[in-house]
Amino acid sequence: MKMKYITRLRPHRVVQDQDGLDEKNGDGCCWADLPPELMREVLLRIEASESSWPPRRSVVACAGVCRSWRQIIKEIVKVPEISGMLTFPISVKQPGPRDFPIYCFIKRNRSTQTYYLYLGLTSALSDDGKFLLAARKFKRPTWTDYIISLCTDDMSKGSSAYVGKLRSNFLGTKFTIFDGKPPHPGAKMTRSCSSKLVSLKQVSPRISFGNYPVARISYELNTLGTRGPRKMECIMDAIPATAIEPEGMAPTQTEFSLFNMDSLPSTPLFHSKATPPQNNISGPLNDKRDGALVLRNKAPRWHEQLQCWCLNFHGRVTVASVKNFQLVASPGSRPASPEHEKIILQFGKVGKDFFSMDYRYPISAFQAFAICISSFDTRIACE
Repeated sequence: MKMKYITRLRPHRVVQDQDGLDEKNGDGCCWADLPPELMREVLLRIEASESSWPPRRSVVACAGVCRSWRQIIKEIVKVPEISGMLTFPISVKQPGPRDFPIYCFIKRNRSTQTYYLYLGLTSALSDDGKFLLAARKFKRPTWTDYIISLCTDDMSKGSSAYVGKLRSNFLGTKFTIFDGKPPHPGAKMTRSCSSKLVSLKQVSPRISFGNYPVARISYELNTLGTRGPRKMECIMDAIPATAIEPEGMAPTQTEFSLFNMDSLPSTPLFHSKATPPQNNISGPLNDKRDGALVLRNKAPRWHEQLQCWCLNFHGRVTVASVKNFQLVASPGSRPASPEHEKIILQFGKVGKDFFSMDYRYPISAFQAFAICISSFDTRIACE
């Protein structure tokens, strides 16, 4: 079976994660009438043969043929933790693989204050990559927001492409990562104060919007002005500290499901300049939630010959910068184990406005991207 015939069935269809968005006659095509055993065998072979991008777009095309095909593809395609591959948009919200990192890179556009995250197609630092996420900076009088989206030209929080946001305080020393969807059952959405109360129903009946805090990032103030590497700490409120253990588990989102509008409180979409939204970025550095995973930057060593601080990035970073860092899990009050030595996220400069980002379990591409963006925003007070 030639994939070119499959991809021509619905050339203009956008594959969604929701079964409820099917076309009314989506299962009426001839492809849906194939015997289930034959259909599964065909899709299994396609999924196994297209293990990297750009050929992996064939797997996504199969999911857009009809509901029956999509259901089988969703059963066949494994999450990145198991497969090590990013296939559907929801993959950016799912934890990376346990045994190896996923290679990504970030491009910065200074004129538009926009950042683009790409999946590396090879281990080299020069490939074109596959676009994953975009983030744009929005400056406010007392805080700064970075809106993160699946689309490069739609940075609206009311868009279906909205993934989440990163918010910093005035000094750029404390940040909060907000997910646009509940990261796990029972997650609470933060409420905001506003002089313009606009409910979700007033904007759009199918809006995809929410503010669920999933992580806090703190940079230690350099009050003495001494030269040296930054010190940062990430409290992953949505990930338990036990997730890094061999039998541990991290929350995994399975779809970009639409909200039930009747079950949500009336939440304002616009904030007055006089009243900043309520958030939890002003707490002290050691204000941790019990049981949450805590990440700290790996301390560099001083190189006597080079007269600089050094970290081993294994060839993934080529330019010295105060923004470069590696994050490992903090053991806290528990005894350290080999799991606490594994680098969960590393970020570093490769060239002008070009940076590498490698992440692994238990964090997702979205969380890793937001943490790296915070490194761009930090002020001189932290350096």
